[in-house]
Formats: sequence, structure tokens, C-alpha cells
Amino acid sequence: MLTSVDPDVIRVLGDPLRLRIVALLARETLCMTHLVEETGAKQTNLSNHMKVLREAGLVETEPCGRFVYYKLRPEVLAGLSEQFAGLAASARTAVANKRACP
Repeated sequence: MLTSVDPDVIRVLGDPLRLRIVALLARETLCMTHLVEETGAKQTNLSNHMKVLREAGLVETEPCGRFVYYKLRPEVLAGLSEQFAGLAASARTAVANKRACP
């Protein structure tokens, strides 16, 4: 059980389209038009996914004229990475730990 990792963020990243959006935003800051072009998804569907990503704290917006650009918050991903690295380190040492059955 991943108790030290934020379950909401894991749930958010569990959706294939949202994970694709995160991968795209890791390369560059994009507006909704770019996201529609890159993913082939409908704008309304993407808007809903972007709302979920913003509420989870993974993405922030940047207004630019009549467009809104989306960009990742790298510190959130870095924190998530550190939490998983901690779990991996713990798992390496746990291999030697085996609880006896009653």
C-alpha cells in the first residue's frame, strides 16, 4: 500500500489521457489548441482533464492574451519521484524481512 505517496495524484495519473497530457507538458508549455492537436481528444474532454490536473496541483495556468497556457509544476513531480524512490529503497531492504506465519 502506497501510504506515503499522495493517492489523489496517483489516481489522477492513472488515466491514460492525463498521463499523456503530463508527458506532453513535460516537453513544453501548451495551450488547449495544441493539446487538441497532439492528443486528438475533444476540447471539452481535455478541459475536464485539465481541471483534474490543476486541482491535483500538477498543472498551473498562464494567461496569454485570449489563450490559456498549461504548464507542469516540476516540484510536484519531483516530490512524487522522491516518495517513490523512498519506497524503492525501503523495498530493497525489505527483501530480507519475512514475517513468520502463525
